[in-house]
Amino acid sequence: MNLALVHSRARSGVRAPAVRVEVHLGGGLPSMSIVGLPEAAVREAKDRVRAAIQCAQFEFPQRRITVNLAPADLPKDGGRYDLAIALGILAASGQVPLEALNEYEFLGELGLTGELRAIDGVLPAALAVAALGRRLIVPAGNGAEAALASRVEARTGRTLLEVCAMLCGQAELPQAQAAPLLRPPGLDMRDVRGQAQARRALEIAAAGGHHLLLIGPPGCGKTLLASRLPGLLPEASEEEALETAAIASVAGGAHGHGLDPARWRERPFRSPHHTASAVALVGGGADPRPGEISLAHQGVLFLDELPEWERRALEVLREPLESGVVTVSRAARSAEFPARFQLVAAMNPCPCGWAGDSSGRCRCAGEAIRRYRARISGPLLDRIDLHIEVPRLPSSALRPDQPCGESSAAIRERVVAARQRQAARSGKSNSQLSQTETTATCAIGASDHALLERAVDALQLSARSMHRILRVARTIADLAESPHIATAHLTEAIGYRRGERDVSV
Repeated sequence: MNLALVHSRARSGVRAPAVRVEVHLGGGLPSMSIVGLPEAAVREAKDRVRAAIQCAQFEFPQRRITVNLAPADLPKDGGRYDLAIALGILAASGQVPLEALNEYEFLGELGLTGELRAIDGVLPAALAVAALGRRLIVPAGNGAEAALASRVEARTGRTLLEVCAMLCGQAELPQAQAAPLLRPPGLDMRDVRGQAQARRALEIAAAGGHHLLLIGPPGCGKTLLASRLPGLLPEASEEEALETAAIASVAGGAHGHGLDPARWRERPFRSPHHTASAVALVGGGADPRPGEISLAHQGVLFLDELPEWERRALEVLREPLESGVVTVSRAARSAEFPARFQLVAAMNPCPCGWAGDSSGRCRCAGEAIRRYRARISGPLLDRIDLHIEVPRLPSSALRPDQPCGESSAAIRERVVAARQRQAARSGKSNSQLSQTETTATCAIGASDHALLERAVDALQLSARSMHRILRVARTIADLAESPHIATAHLTEAIGYRRGERDVSV
C-alpha cells in the first residue's frame, strides 16, 4: 500500500477544524512536496520530518512523496502537522501498521532528532477530538493542557520513536495528566481604606457584570480598586473556564504566555499599557490571533490612564462592549473570538490630575481640561454603566489603626446571591439584557418613570444610557433582595451617571 491517511487538527481562531493528512508514495525521482495551502512553516516540515525519521532509525523512502493537507482551501500554518506527516510516510512505506492510525489524531512539532515539541492551540483540538470519540496523541509538553478536556483520552509522547512503538504494539504511551490546580490568595478588599462609594460601585459592577469608570487624582486608589474586582466575581463554571482557557491556548505563541494549566479556573485580569495599539486590543495579524479583549473573556479588562490611549484604539471597543464577540477579518481569512469582558477604566480629572482636589494645586485652564476629557468619545462613555469619582483620602484615613472595610469574601457572598437571582429570572447577568428583556425585567412605576425622564433630560443622556440605568437599578434591587425596583434603587443608579456630563464634552 502506497497511500496512508492520518488525522490531525488545524487552528482557526478558537476552533480546531479537522485536517486529513494524505501521504502518497509514487514512482519517479526522489522528492517530497506538500500541498493543501501550506504556509512557510508547513512547507519546511519536509526537512524536519526527513531528519527525524532518519534519527529514529527508520528508512526514509526514496520515492516521490506527495503530502496533501485536506481540506485544500483551509490555510495551514505552524509545525503542528509534523508528527502526522512523519507517521503518514512511515505507514505508506509499511514501517508502521496502517490500521493503527484510524482511531487516533496526532499533533506535534518534530525536532531534527525526532523529539516532539509543544505547540499552541492544543486545548481546542482536544475538545474537538472528544466530541468525535477519538483518542489524541500530543507532545509531553502539552499533556497537562490536553487533560483539561476531561472527555478525551489523551496520551503524550516525547519522541517519534515512542509514538511508533505504541502504534506497533510494543509499548504504551502515558496518559495525559492534569496539573494540580493552584489557588493563590487573591487581592482582598480589606486593603482598600475608605472610598465607600467606590467600594459600593465595585460591588454593583460585580453583581451585574457592569462596566465601570473611576475618575480621581493620582494615588487615590483607582488601580487598587480595579485589581480587586476579580476577587468579587463568582467562580467561573467549567464551561466558562474552558472557553477562556481555549483563547489563552491559541494566543500563546503570539503573546509569549500560553495557557497555564494549573490556573485555568481563574478569571483573567488584563491590564495592557496605554501605548497598546488597536490590533493589540481586538486581535489581528495575517494569521488572526486574539487580542486583550478576548484574553479578558469572562474576566476583567483594566484600562488605566484612559485619555492617554489612542482614540482609534479606544473606538474599536464599542462593538465588542455591546455584542461580546469580535470578528477579525483579513484578506486571506477571518476569525471570530469571544470578548465578553468587564471593562474597568481609570482616568485623572485633568492633565495635571488635581482638578477638584481640596488642595487647590491644579493650575490647568478650563480649555485644557475640556480638551483632555474630550479625548474620550461620547459613544464609548455611553457604554460604561457606572461613573465614579474617587477622591483623595486624608492622611488620617490611612493610619494602620484605622478599621478595615469588608473582606472580598463577604462581598462575594452578596454578589453570588444576586447573580443567582438574575440567572433564575433571565438566565444571564443584568448587563447582558436586551432592550426587550430590560423593558420586561426592569419595570418601574409612573412616578419613577417621571424621575428617570427628568434625569435623562437634565444630564442629556441617550436612550442607551437610560436602559443602562434601569439595568443598574435592577442589580441594586437584586443586592437588596428586592423583587421590584424601588425609587431608592433608581435614584442610586442615576447618581452613577452624573459624572458623565462632566467627563464628556
